Amino acid sequence: MMSDKIVHVTDANFATEVLESELPVVLDFWAPWCGPCKMIAPILDQLAEEMDGKVKIAKMNVDENQAIPTQFGVRGIPTMIVFKDGKSVANKVGALAKPQLEAFIKASIEA
Repeated sequence: MMSDKIVHVTDANFATEVLESELPVVLDFWAPWCGPCKMIAPILDQLAEEMDGKVKIAKMNVDENQAIPTQFGVRGIPTMIVFKDGKSVANKVGALAKPQLEAFIKASIEA
């Protein structure tokens, strides 16, 4: 069950949802066939609830959207890129446990 706090981003709405967001954005590049992506999905759902108002958690399906992943050099998934004030400030490739993912997000948005 996906959190209603997760925003679904496409090539078309990327600028509005991510670059123009007032909150920092964690954008998860994923695909339905990706095992590690499925492993971190519930963790991202929890963090979207717990960090609501501090950060926006967003997901982009790389099978359906290719322009933005290419623009940011996404080669493996899951890849998470943190955007702050319209700029990419940090990224992580691969599945992380909740404590590591939470620490990565907090360090990125507080930098």
